[in-house]
Amino acid sequence: MNRLKEKYQNEITPALVKKFSYKSVMQAPKLDKIVINMGVGDAVSNSKSLDVAVEELTQITGQKPVVTKAKKSIAGFRLREGMPIGAKVTLRGERMYQFLDKLIAVSLPRVRDFRGVSKKSFDGRGNYTLGVKEQLIFPEIDYDKVNKVRGMDIVIVTTANTDEEARELLTQFGMPFQK
Repeated sequence: MNRLKEKYQNEITPALVKKFSYKSVMQAPKLDKIVINMGVGDAVSNSKSLDVAVEELTQITGQKPVVTKAKKSIAGFRLREGMPIGAKVTLRGERMYQFLDKLIAVSLPRVRDFRGVSKKSFDGRGNYTLGVKEQLIFPEIDYDKVNKVRGMDIVIVTTANTDEEARELLTQFGMPFQK
C-alpha cells in the first residue's frame, strides 16, 4: 500500500474529523483525482512536438495521456477546430497517490528559487491548481533528451466543500504552502 494513502487513513482522516468536528469519518474530505494537462502550442506548426509531450507525460505519470483538440478556430494562431494541441492525464487511486507523493517529496523541492506553492490557487470548491513551468523537475525526465522546456497544469480535485478544508487536507499530506 502507498505511503500517502496509509498516512491518509491512519493520521489525516482522524485529524480532519477532529478539526472540523464531523459526525462521521466519511465526511472527511479526500482526494478524488489529479488531472495533469500539458498545452503544446507549437503542435500547430510542428506535429512531432506533440508526440514528444505525450511521451514525457507518460514517463512522468506512468499512464498514457489523451490528446486534446482545439475547441475553436483562432486565425491569429493559425489554429483550426479539431487540431490536436495538447495532452492530459487523469490519475485516480494508487497512481494518484504515487504521483502526489513524488510531486511533494521529490519534484517540488527541485524547483529553482522554491519558496512554497501559492495559497491562493483554490477555486472556491475545494480544488487546487498548480502550474509547473518546466517538466525537468520530474526525476524520470532525462535532461539530455529534452528538446524544449514545457510547462504543465496540475489540478488536484478533492471532495472537500470549502477551500479551508481542502487546504487543511493538502497541508496534512505535506504540500509546501508559502508561509
